[in-house]
This record gives sequence, C-alpha cells and structure tokens, in this order.
Amino acid sequence: MARILVIDDDEFVRRPLRKILEAAGYTVEEAPEGNAGLAIQRTRPCDLVITDLFMPGKEGLATIRELRREFPAIKIIAISGGVDLGMNMLPHAEVMGALRTLPKPFERAGLLALVEELLTADPPPPEGAA
Repeated sequence: MARILVIDDDEFVRRPLRKILEAAGYTVEEAPEGNAGLAIQRTRPCDLVITDLFMPGKEGLATIRELRREFPAIKIIAISGGVDLGMNMLPHAEVMGALRTLPKPFERAGLLALVEELLTADPPPPEGAA
C-alpha cells in the first residue's frame, strides 16, 4: 500500500489524519514542520505528501517548492485553515506545485477521495515539460 507523509504543526490535525489514512490501509509518516518532513522524504520516501501551509520552521509553500524540486514526481496535497481567517494561500500552493488543495476543516470522505485520485493518477510532468 502507498506511503503518505503528513506535515502539520498541529498534533490535533496530524493524529486524526494518521488514523483516517491508516484505517484506509495507508502507511503514514508524520512531521511537525517542513524541515522534518523533507528529512523523512529524503530517507524514507513517501508516495504522497499532505502538508499544512502555516507552520513554524519551514512553512508549507517553501516545503512544497523544495519537495517539487527534489522529488519531481511526488504528489502533494496542501491543506490550510487560513482560508477562514482571510489568509487563503491555497492558490499559491498550487503555483508552487501542490496538485490539490483542501481547506480545513475537511471531511474524511473528501480527503480520502483526493488521496485515492492522486495515488492512481500519473505522476506530474517534469518542470518545463509541455
């Protein structure tokens, strides 16, 4: 089964995400911020990354940019609670390389549908490809 890396500074988001994904049969790694997530991806590569955008340390947009540069085929979902606070950075996440975005709070079924969609899709084209 696929491996998924969840990067979020909020343990009350990370832990439920892990439970939902593991119950669906996925293997899950967790990281509290972008640098830790990148370290995991470099040593124990995952098939898909779900990352928050607002985190201390390396925030989500920089993490997405670096993941996309180092792992061009990685599939990324960006999540953010900033939408409700008037800080919608999700469109910027797509520009940086997230393939899908999801505002918090989200429903279990919506998350699992996005995960399944991305894991069964072809990898993204390399940068600069037509």
